[in-house]
Amino acid sequence: MSLIRLLGFLLTGIVLLAIAGGAALYYGVTMYDGDLPDFEQLADYKPPTVTRIYAGDGRLLDEYAREKRVFVPIDAIPDVVKHAFIAAEDQNFYTHPGIDVVAILRAAVTNIDNLASDRRPIGASTITQQVAKNFLLTNEVSIERKVKEALLSLRIERAFTKDHILELYLNEIYLGYGAYGVAAAALAYFDKSLDELTAEEAAYLAALPKAPNNYNPIRRADAAKARRDWVLSRMAEDGYISADEARAAEARPLVTRPRGGEDQARADYFVEEVRRDIAQRFGSDELYEGGLTVMTTVDPKLQALADTALRDGLVSYDRRHGYRGPVQSGVATDDIEAARKRLEDLGRDKPLVPGWRYALVTEAGGKAAKLIFADGAAGTLDLEAVKWARKYVSVDRRGPAIRAVDDVVSAGDIVVVAPADDPTEVAAEADRRAEDGEGPAPKAAAGALKLVQVPDVSGGLVAMNPHNGRVLAMTGGFNFAASEFNRVTQAQRQPGSAFKPFVYLSAFEHGWTPASIVQDAPLALDQGAGLGTWRPKNYSGRFYGPSTLRVGVEQSRNLMTVRLARDLGAESISEIARRLGIGDWPPYLSTALGAGETTLMRLATAYAMVVNGGRQIHPALVERIQDRDGKTIFRRDERPCEACSVPEWHPGLQPPVLPDTRDQVLNPLDAYQLVHVMEGVIQRGTGRRALSIGKPLAGKTGTTNDSFDAWFMGFSPDLVVGVYVGFDTPRSLGDNEQGASAALPIWIEFMKGALADAPATPFRTPSGIRLVRVDAKTGLLPGPDTATVITEAFKPGTEPTMVSGMQDDYGTYGDPGAGAGTGGTLPARPSNPYGGAAAPAPGGLY
Repeated sequence: MSLIRLLGFLLTGIVLLAIAGGAALYYGVTMYDGDLPDFEQLADYKPPTVTRIYAGDGRLLDEYAREKRVFVPIDAIPDVVKHAFIAAEDQNFYTHPGIDVVAILRAAVTNIDNLASDRRPIGASTITQQVAKNFLLTNEVSIERKVKEALLSLRIERAFTKDHILELYLNEIYLGYGAYGVAAAALAYFDKSLDELTAEEAAYLAALPKAPNNYNPIRRADAAKARRDWVLSRMAEDGYISADEARAAEARPLVTRPRGGEDQARADYFVEEVRRDIAQRFGSDELYEGGLTVMTTVDPKLQALADTALRDGLVSYDRRHGYRGPVQSGVATDDIEAARKRLEDLGRDKPLVPGWRYALVTEAGGKAAKLIFADGAAGTLDLEAVKWARKYVSVDRRGPAIRAVDDVVSAGDIVVVAPADDPTEVAAEADRRAEDGEGPAPKAAAGALKLVQVPDVSGGLVAMNPHNGRVLAMTGGFNFAASEFNRVTQAQRQPGSAFKPFVYLSAFEHGWTPASIVQDAPLALDQGAGLGTWRPKNYSGRFYGPSTLRVGVEQSRNLMTVRLARDLGAESISEIARRLGIGDWPPYLSTALGAGETTLMRLATAYAMVVNGGRQIHPALVERIQDRDGKTIFRRDERPCEACSVPEWHPGLQPPVLPDTRDQVLNPLDAYQLVHVMEGVIQRGTGRRALSIGKPLAGKTGTTNDSFDAWFMGFSPDLVVGVYVGFDTPRSLGDNEQGASAALPIWIEFMKGALADAPATPFRTPSGIRLVRVDAKTGLLPGPDTATVITEAFKPGTEPTMVSGMQDDYGTYGDPGAGAGTGGTLPARPSNPYGGAAAPAPGGLY
């Protein structure tokens, strides 16, 4: 056969193959053309993005997302990142029409070679094809899907610019570590924003799209670095970086830095409360996909103080009442692997606070016990480490002093231990030694351990700005990981004596003064048919005779409070509880002693309205919320301020004055009288341990019947802090436990840290208040026999005019109808503009 004839056959074959290929392509296009998904949706790309919660100082608190993604427009993505992905995934991205024929032929040749050497075949998908697959198709491996992918890629290229296609790709791809898109991956692997990435870091991210798990920087470090270095070589080959830059980058180790650490604040109970609020306000889809930016009110410094103070206080209370025994006992010590597995399971099922660990006692003697941990590490407990652990007998009794380590632990016990220098352990041990009359603890050796115990008791602490309701710190329990129940907002408890100040506030609204006299004497009240007689008692069981209202608050006198409430009327007490948002309580006299239920948050808010001069506020955890485009969709402070939008500041420009839109719910004079009285609780009363803080403070202890609940509610002029302690299933804290012993130490520890750098600001005195020196016992002007003189706050016209020692035999100051402690009749107020019911002025002894 001649050469010409052979060439003719070959040419004819090529033509026939081309015709057949064209026919097949035409058939495929016509077959799948009508079944292609609509790619127009790619024009308005709004992917699910992460919602971020920030603290008041701008630090990240938490993130919520179904797909952890941060959308970044193509113009904001650095060239080094774009070049790394193009070099690794699609060298001809800017020149091909959607499919890369050259790459397909190259892949075909390579795969023939791979098939012979039993290696994994490679693909030749362009970035455009990956966009088509990820957005519009499935991961199904089939010829049909590949045809559709190619057709869609050609159409996408005609409809959109290359930059838009690259933007879609770089924001959509999954890169491992739960990160979708390059911005989220930069944070997840390196804790950096995109513009902070180096060439080698960008190259590592570009190595991940095919199989992130195969290049895990921890589990497969060598493979990860090799793949990164390959991307760097491709970048040099394509001219994005020089050969020298590539060699220098390859010489550097692959170092990742997982997200979190010092730059991330912790406020677990606070954040969970915010999460619930956003989900309720905007819906779960917006929370987990909407890319919201949420600025909260929490102060990380105060939050850390709150967590530590509550934890220390609960451990100290728990330690005072004895050791309840090991977490588990009787565990076999001869199978170490089984024991380690049990410790791992326990740590997962019952998580501990950071720094505390489960351990198995493998040997126990008089001087020491040997431990093993879940990771195989070993430890030792000496006698000093267990001395506190006298056996729990009852809430009021402990066993004998500890003389040997094996008095407390035995081989086979699973116990909880902490470093001996753990702050909570140090604080609790100091309290325990003071309780037991021991001296200071000896300094622990480096690495020493102490036996600890997860408290059975719980509680909460909340700190609030009284002027605007911004919640600055909130911790709702000992350990969020073990219990998400928030005892600040969710626990309904009786406030006990912590409610009493509001009874006296109602009295001030109805004409009494802090110097008015009420009888502290036995009282019997008929409760109605079949209900018997109620005989309230003081905590001490004693009676103290005629006393000023100030003394009734400072010493938390039950009988005085009930007498006062009886004269005011139970409805007045219920009304003030409703007005201040404490609770919708029925009009029973027992509510005067805090028998109704409320939350710590509500009670703290009511105290805030007292210290701020009677202005209504609502607790706020969120300052501002912005959507994914930066538009503000919620703002706590909605007051108008046109002057706030000036383009720039210049010398002499005065800050704008904003209107005060808060409702006035209390007379500022009545509110200040109560503040002044509660200062006395710190100076002379049940809260005098707080004098150690050395700043102007006011507050009130609270203890319910049988010591089921312990409270301390207090404030400085600009900070309100409430503390509650109690068992989740209500039972007695112990006969010797009250608000002053269980809650006040927590409050003091927090306030010492919170006010350490604050000036000693006095409480603000409203215009019209008369500060008069009086006899502390009688409430009259000081006389020759006066033992103690104090300054008392009076409203105009209610100041005392009689000198102490000149009252008549009736014990009244003036005639029996006169206002107690005033020397004259107090007129009945016709109405109360702040919400209280009108009532006649009191007189005489009660």
